[in-house]
Amino acid sequence: MGENAVSSAISMSALDAYRRAISRYPQLSVQEERELARRYRAGDRRAGDRLIQACLPFVLLIAREYRCWGVPIEDIVQQGNLGLLKAAFRFDPDRECRLVTYASYWVRAEIREYVVRGYRMVRLGTTKGERRALRAFRKTHEMNAARLAEMSGLSPAAVERLMPLLAGRDVSVDAPTATGATVLDKLASNDGTPEDRAMADERSAHTRAQIESFMREIPARERTILRERWMSESPVTLQRLGERFGISKERVRQLEERTIAKLRDRLLATSGLAEAC
Repeated sequence: MGENAVSSAISMSALDAYRRAISRYPQLSVQEERELARRYRAGDRRAGDRLIQACLPFVLLIAREYRCWGVPIEDIVQQGNLGLLKAAFRFDPDRECRLVTYASYWVRAEIREYVVRGYRMVRLGTTKGERRALRAFRKTHEMNAARLAEMSGLSPAAVERLMPLLAGRDVSVDAPTATGATVLDKLASNDGTPEDRAMADERSAHTRAQIESFMREIPARERTILRERWMSESPVTLQRLGERFGISKERVRQLEERTIAKLRDRLLATSGLAEAC
């Protein structure tokens, strides 16, 4: 495996551990959720903890939508959880909706802001002093570093380093230049070649075929666990699957881990897929 593959495997291992941890939290009925929300609004922090814990798998589902942005999935989940906290604090239990429905806006807003911020080439305003300098410059347009340093509390040397950023203007990639072309026209495309896209499509089809073949070969119980836990929009809890099969949720977890490991080994051993895993 290359360095990126190893890093990806470590990240997936950590995510799997987190997924197993939050799957132990019980899901709430509508009545339970509303009662906990009322107690939380009244100041019961334990009720708030239970309310939030039940929604953590939902945050993980949303976080996966942004996993291709080049930002560590653990960080995306963390930001999504911050959005959930904000939503739970504002949630009105008398609304005719579940907390996860209400929270989806806040979760996505936090994640989107984080991943977009992560794409910026130059970050400004990461400290209180920089933010004061930015506010002072926008208000006064002061170009003297010493005076701006006095206003912001930064050292003159720090302000000197910031001046090109403070005085610089954002450029729209859609704005036409003197030649009539836009900045966007001059940027290299990130799209793959037709050959790259064809190879990616072929690899995806090959992967799907291998997974479908694997699903037909494994026992029905393991197949159900895999479908309900990994291929469903709303994953079923270990507890509910345990009750369905008459086994403990720990046994369900063991079967899930074993089946996922077998599938991963299957894909890694398949020619043409090992490099993509």
